[in-house]
Amino acid sequence: MTTTQCDVGLIGLAVMGENLALNMESRGFSVCVYNRTPQRVAQFMQGRAAGKRFVGATSLQQMVDALATPRRIILLVKAGTAVDELIDQLAPLLSPGDILVDGGNSLYTDTARRVRTVEANGLLYVGAGVSGGEEGALKGPSLMPGGSAAAWPHLQPIFQAICARTPAGEPCCEWMGESGAGHFVKMIHNGIEYGDMQLICEVYDVLKRGLGLSNSAMSAIFDQWNGGELNSYLVEITRDILRHVEDDGSATLDVILDKAGQKGTGKWTVVSALEEGSPLTLIAEAVFARCLSAAKDERVAASAILGGATERYGGDAAGLIDALGQALYAAKIVSYAQGYQLMRSAATTLGWSLNFGGIALTWRGGCIIRSAFLGDIKHAFDRDPALVNLLLDPFFRDALVSRQAALRQVVAAAVTLGIPVPCLGAALAYWDTYRCARLPANLLQAQRDYFGAHTYERTDRPRGEVFHTNWTGHGGDTTSQSYTR
Repeated sequence: MTTTQCDVGLIGLAVMGENLALNMESRGFSVCVYNRTPQRVAQFMQGRAAGKRFVGATSLQQMVDALATPRRIILLVKAGTAVDELIDQLAPLLSPGDILVDGGNSLYTDTARRVRTVEANGLLYVGAGVSGGEEGALKGPSLMPGGSAAAWPHLQPIFQAICARTPAGEPCCEWMGESGAGHFVKMIHNGIEYGDMQLICEVYDVLKRGLGLSNSAMSAIFDQWNGGELNSYLVEITRDILRHVEDDGSATLDVILDKAGQKGTGKWTVVSALEEGSPLTLIAEAVFARCLSAAKDERVAASAILGGATERYGGDAAGLIDALGQALYAAKIVSYAQGYQLMRSAATTLGWSLNFGGIALTWRGGCIIRSAFLGDIKHAFDRDPALVNLLLDPFFRDALVSRQAALRQVVAAAVTLGIPVPCLGAALAYWDTYRCARLPANLLQAQRDYFGAHTYERTDRPRGEVFHTNWTGHGGDTTSQSYTR
């Protein structure tokens, strides 16, 4: 093929880049690939790309020359300065209307900044969240693009051809919105992923330490759950992980060090929630659980010094297993409710028009958090596009009301046994707090007024009026004027 026929360019031939390139080619698009290490391009062209509609470029100029206009170039490089450096190198080579797409896990504020900078140069810029891992990139990921709206008509034919599909055949890719909206939605996805994974780990821990079940028995439980309302990719792979054995027949899972890693997207989600004042308590606990797990040596030392409950559950084992399944489902509802609250808050602050039902549809297939559960979220926003909180939707309200007893049973049992369940506990605490018409925050505000003259509102006066009490009898009438309603 000639070098003027390529539909799209892709920079970065690591696992995700290579598989996404193969995905695009398999859907009928010709792809020009480039990597800062020329040997990697040669290996790809001589290997998995051999005989297919690929062009291997040895320079950025060669890639630019190989693309049809408007040029569409996808960057799959490490988030941070590498993206900025690549933009700086590419911009002088491009023409007005050409499109740069960052498919990495960039922080959404960086993407918003890059949209402004790139557009000022007459180019278009898109930050596209890509979820699904290696397999998703090859067979169909969930795609969350946002940025320069004028770029979408040129990207839509490619993105909606290569993305995953729902069981009904709908593409798991929609335009998220302007500025950094695409990467923001991907960040929320990753935060929810942190929560889902930690919830499953806590349930596993209660099954293993609390009930003393074997890996094969736990695998059977997760398999059963995956056949019902908990059907999801993460429950499915947990089943498979529990089944896996070494050559000698021993369980692979049992020899994996209990020290979790993280790349930062969960932390970004929690920081964003703090900035918005949005209660993302469950996901925050999931992030901190990874931080605590990383202190492996400290925990081993502490385990020899600090005593506590280490009992085996003595009640109805079958009943607790059933409660664990219900508790996992209930806690997932809370996690997603908090994630959607953060998206709504940020959209208001940043002036975005996020399609919340469409986001659930985008996550319905291809991505790590894909599950049947997301279809119910889509239906909730179809019923009420202005839904303030998922817990207020009739379907999810009834689901949690009917399962709260199971969630309480599980949290109480784990606390009694000394098994940490920070995310299950956070789900219950949020549920009880959100449904409470009166909280002890009246005392908290009185304390603030006592030591800092921060003022307060009164229940017997109209909202918006603020008051200050001279609690000690020797204070004055001056207030800090910092009360925030």
